Formats: sequence, C-alpha cells, structure tokens
Amino acid sequence: MRKNIFFLILTFTLLLAQALFCQEKTPSKAASQISVEKIGTYPCGRQPKQVLFSPDGKFIVMPLLEDNGFDIFSVEEKKVVKRINPPNAKKEGFAEGLFIPAKNAFFVSQMTTGNIYEYSYPGFEFRRTVYTHGNWSKFIAWCPEKNMVAVSNWISNDISLLDYDSGKLLGKLKTGAAPRGMVFLDGGKNLLSLSFDSGVIEKFEVDSFKRIDSIKIPKACMRHVILSKDSKYAFISDMYNCKVYKLELAAFKIVSSVKIYINPNTIDLFTSGGHSFIFASTRGPNNPKDYTKRSPSNGKIHIIDADTMSIVKTFYGGNQPTGLDVSPDGSLLCFSNFQDANIELYKITCE
Repeated sequence: MRKNIFFLILTFTLLLAQALFCQEKTPSKAASQISVEKIGTYPCGRQPKQVLFSPDGKFIVMPLLEDNGFDIFSVEEKKVVKRINPPNAKKEGFAEGLFIPAKNAFFVSQMTTGNIYEYSYPGFEFRRTVYTHGNWSKFIAWCPEKNMVAVSNWISNDISLLDYDSGKLLGKLKTGAAPRGMVFLDGGKNLLSLSFDSGVIEKFEVDSFKRIDSIKIPKACMRHVILSKDSKYAFISDMYNCKVYKLELAAFKIVSSVKIYINPNTIDLFTSGGHSFIFASTRGPNNPKDYTKRSPSNGKIHIIDADTMSIVKTFYGGNQPTGLDVSPDGSLLCFSNFQDANIELYKITCE
C-alpha cells in the first residue's frame, strides 16, 4: 500500500514538473503573429561568411571567405551590383564586416592578413588598411563612447583594441582560445567576449584590460552574441551544444536557453510592438569526411521568442546557412548559404 502511494506521489510530481516546464516554454501570443515570406534566392561569390544590411537598407554586403573580396547586393535590383577587391584580395579570407554610421564607414576583416579595411558609406570608396596586430582576425565591434574598434583574433587568442582616428593599437585583451563574437557593455566600460574553443563567456574591463568575470560551459563552442533592446540581456549561440543562451548581464548568469538545430551560427534580434524575437541560422550536420565541405543535408532558420526562449517557427535554408541579418527597418531577413554561394531574402510580417 505504501509503495503504491509512493509511486502515485512520484507520478504526480513528474507530471506536475512536466506541465510547469511546458508552461514556461509556451510561446507568447505575439509569437503567432510573426511570419516570413520568401522573396528569392540570389547568387554571390564563394563562401559568403556574413551578410549585412547597409544602414539605409539599400544594400546587403557579403564578405567572402573563399573569394577575392566582398559583394554588394542591391535590394532594389535584386542582384549583386559590385565586387570590391580590398588590398591583398588574392589572399582571400574575408570574414566579417561592420557599418559605423557615425563615421560614414564600413569595415571588413581579412583573416589571412590580420588586417581590417575601411571604406566609405555611402559609396564604398577605399579609405585605409588597419593592421590589428593579431592572427586570423575575425569579428569587429564598435564603441562610440571610446571611439574604439575591437577585433577578435582567432589564432592569437586575443582581442585588439584600436583607436578609430589613428588606427593605432591601444592594447589587447587576452582571451580564451579562439575568440569570436563580442559586444561592448555599459557605455564601453566593459566588453563581453565569446571563446569558441574554450567554451567560455568572458567579461573584460576595457581600461584595465583585465578579465573581471567568466562563465564556463562544458564542451561549448560559443559563436555569436547580441544584446536585447534594453541591453539587460545578451543572447549567445553555442554550436556544439546546439543552444541559444539568455544571459542576464547585471547578475552575469544564464537564466534560460533553448535547444535548436545542428550547428547554430549567426543570430539577430527583431522587435515589433514591444516584443522581441531572435532569428537564428543553423548550418546543419557536418560533412563526415571534412566539416569544410558540403553538408549531407540542408540547415534551418529558427524564429525564437526572446521572452520565453521557445521556438515559434522553423524553415529550411540551403546548404549551411551561416550569415544572417535583419534590415534596419525590420521588414527584411537575409541569410547566406555558405556552400551554395547564394543568399536568401525574406519579407518579415508581424501583425
């Protein structure tokens, strides 16, 4: 009799826990109001690593990892209208870009040289080469308060802090192995960095170059980080564990996460009517012989409710969706299919 009562209590407890878990992960009512409609698929150069809408939404820029520069796609004409070849273009390896509207500037990084190249925007006229003093330079971040550009260096395991005006190196932050995504916090006082190979989220004090906090996640391969609209949270993609984490910045702790498809890559925030969603690209399974080759199946794009951290919509991309960006006015979504050498463009609707 006692055994039966025990099992009844245990069963009830498990059912209650499951119900509470499901309730926590139930998408908000706003989730049913967001939708995407495909506009088209368009060819570009080889291995588009990132996509970026220009500040005015007129163009999409694609840095090309296995090609000689970056492509400029006209949103109005629906085609690539220009290929720009920076210095040392034959060395390829163009990984990431960044628009800085306050400087009428666009930067692109080149891993194979440790350089970032500055262009004007509008116009995309070449301005200068800035050496990062790092090895395998990737992601670029901007701090208006300090007039500073930060660049993560994949092989030298550090972040270069560069003065915008002079291009000179101000100092380096020593990070975990293979730093990638990063973002400035607290008006430039601090910087959050992701280590891909060490699986660690690190917080640095910029002026002292010292690490002041960190979170280690077993087997994690951190890739990309974005901030919530109110800058209270950071959202982080983890390729190995196939998750997106929600990090409360004040407490510096992960408060929620969501499991998504294989090899999450780039994430971006979309906000409408006070409600936010995360768009996430996932590459899909690796090629069993060589992860740099075509995947055996296509990847997916997820739309995640940023409040409940639940998936509200999923649709297929091409072979290895990688770069992803939402237009400044929130009307368009673009992502790149790394192995297909193309981009896809979608209209976003949120009623």
